[in-house]
Amino acid sequence: MKPLVSILIPAFNAEQWIGDCLRCAVSQTWPHKEIIVVDDGSKDQTLAIAKHFESTFLKVCTQENQGAAATRNNAFAMCQGDYVQWLDADDLMSPGKTETQMEIVERYKNNRLLISSAWGLFMHRPYRAHFTPSPLWQDLTPVEWLMRKMENNIYMQTATWLVSRKLAETAGPWDTRLLGDDDGEFFCRVLLASEGTRFVPEAKVYYRQAGAGSLSYIGFSNRKLEAQWISMKLHIKYLCSLQDDERARAACVTYMQNWMSCFYPERLDIYREAEELAKSLGGELKVPRLSWKYSWIDSLAGRSKAKQAQVFLPRIKWSLIQSWDRALFQVQGRKFPEGWRLQTH
Repeated sequence: MKPLVSILIPAFNAEQWIGDCLRCAVSQTWPHKEIIVVDDGSKDQTLAIAKHFESTFLKVCTQENQGAAATRNNAFAMCQGDYVQWLDADDLMSPGKTETQMEIVERYKNNRLLISSAWGLFMHRPYRAHFTPSPLWQDLTPVEWLMRKMENNIYMQTATWLVSRKLAETAGPWDTRLLGDDDGEFFCRVLLASEGTRFVPEAKVYYRQAGAGSLSYIGFSNRKLEAQWISMKLHIKYLCSLQDDERARAACVTYMQNWMSCFYPERLDIYREAEELAKSLGGELKVPRLSWKYSWIDSLAGRSKAKQAQVFLPRIKWSLIQSWDRALFQVQGRKFPEGWRLQTH
């Protein structure tokens, strides 16, 4: 019998998108699959909509609100799959995504390989998704993957990965302390347990941009800032555990520098700690510079006001773009990329 693939979907207040997400999961052409939806105490119709899709291979359950990481852990505890596909409730997969990746699994017959795929960004219209290759879109060793991620401040979206049960169990549970970068930290541990990645360009994931409403949005939230710093320190620890040389240490300093604008000047305690860590790695952090768009505000009203503008003005711009895309979606109707054949149940 073909290996069983478990598609695990945490869902919270996703009534707008959960139906399309489940249609994509049900329509996966890999024949031996199970789908588990865990509703994380939604206050809208997410649970009711998901219940309409229940079948012999699609299970829906609910819990009191625990957060994304805990919900993913609970979903994994319920699944029986030989391989695991995590999928957020507002994202989509091409119907052949799982099957194309499983062909690589069957070719290599090595459950310590981590399989990745291409991913594109969209708002409301998936057929308009933009797929932009990055240095991670290759077959890579664990150390080279982490090095490139931290040198270039890039990532792979959660649903791109197909993970063997062996790798997931070796990596351990998702870290419930992390509020926005729980996937980045978790897949670092999966990488450490793996023998490297295999990139499958034909498999495609469609990542919905939610803007300030997304879990990954930090803004001025102290809880999210603290969680992000925890994740960053773990990233540095993981890379240095694989390779502790000049390039690795420089990558760690670059990684911190790229994120310091989130912490400075509101969280000088974290910034000072990062300075000390950079020194221990043989590097030095610089005070984050404001772009020319906001530097004049700094000179007139101070750094804090400039930082507020740097955070909130892009949110306004984003909101306008999103509203326009939503309007076009409503006019054009629900359309999917060419060639998709989605089942309803």
